[in-house]
Amino acid sequence: MTSPTPDALLGPADIRELAAALGVRPTKQRGQNFVIDANTVRRIVRTAEVRPDDVVVEVGPGLGSLTLALLEAADRVTAVEIDDVLAAALPATVAARMPGRAERFALVHSDAMHVTELPGPAPTALVANLPYNVAVPVLLHMLESFPSIERTLVMVQSEVADRLAAAPGSKVYGVPSVKANWYAEVKRAGAIGRNVFWPAPNVDSGLVSLVRRAEPLKTTASRREVFAVVDAAFAQRRKTLRAALAGWAGSAAAAEAALVAAGVSPQARGESLTVEEFARIAEHATSKEQGQQ
Repeated sequence: MTSPTPDALLGPADIRELAAALGVRPTKQRGQNFVIDANTVRRIVRTAEVRPDDVVVEVGPGLGSLTLALLEAADRVTAVEIDDVLAAALPATVAARMPGRAERFALVHSDAMHVTELPGPAPTALVANLPYNVAVPVLLHMLESFPSIERTLVMVQSEVADRLAAAPGSKVYGVPSVKANWYAEVKRAGAIGRNVFWPAPNVDSGLVSLVRRAEPLKTTASRREVFAVVDAAFAQRRKTLRAALAGWAGSAAAAEAALVAAGVSPQARGESLTVEEFARIAEHATSKEQGQQ
């Protein structure tokens, strides 16, 4: 591995200079907040435990702050960028600042929600500063589309980080918590201050670590079937599951039958159930068609 130059990473002046040269102004629409602190991106790479043999996929690389830090540590990095200007500029930034690693970088100019294939070897890790407004759907899409991803570390809005890592019974436990747990063991992995971003966001950020389950959940229900139960349970989270799942099951009585068969109290609420319990409910649906989305 060719060693990068000491000043290869981007600092505040570099970020503003690049942005000015490209005529880029971060937009709220795409949740763009560029990391301007080299120590922060190196911390993210360390926390992600990126290894020299890792193939890392990064979503939303922006001007390349995290991309360059990932290239220091990983075997290969593939970045997925939706913005036309940023996507066009990033390969040149990599080539200029890390010429010895440029051949190990690939760019996919696309909306991450539509990406189902990546060039080169299958990714082993996902590391990203995800735009706040699409963080959860992008994360879940990538985990579903690329089962080779073993480890994930994402930087998201602190509130979203809490939701993703929440345990059953927590007030913020909900759809993101259960669906993320379908794929992985999830935990909070640190906090990130506002002053490392340009522009500084109005909210704090948090790191979330997801380590893919060694074995998928043991269930005869499909992911779609399980997720349909989860969506129904939390669409009316104040209601008991007997009431909340009535539409999904066809009637309150059918919902109660599925719940009892699954060993779950019809009077329970979705926020108290584990992903395994949601899977059992899906298994006991009176008609498998109920689980189709």
